[in-house]
Amino acid sequence: MQAGKLRHRIDIEEQATPRDPVTGEYGESQWTARWPKCPARVEPLSARDLVAAKAAQSEATARMVIRYRTGVLPTMRIVYRGEVYSIEGPPLEDDKSGQEYLTILVSKGVKDG
Repeated sequence: MQAGKLRHRIDIEEQATPRDPVTGEYGESQWTARWPKCPARVEPLSARDLVAAKAAQSEATARMVIRYRTGVLPTMRIVYRGEVYSIEGPPLEDDKSGQEYLTILVSKGVKDG
């Protein structure tokens, strides 16, 4: 993957529940950046892709491509230009080695639960 194509910066966040070290009580869950300022290529889905996504009952509205990294889960979220995106399903690996890049389908907003 050419570095020049990854010209956008996204924050990949995960939800964590902090624990008080003194009392051992859990606090409210909060989003923390797992990979801040991650280089990515962000592109909205074309009309053809949107029709295919609707047929598969997916709410995906954009595609984000990042360099391969382990641990990206559908329970995480992405923040790009102040907008929050939910990850729709597991990231798709590249078709050559499976360890060059990940394609993540996203939709605007955060899913419940």
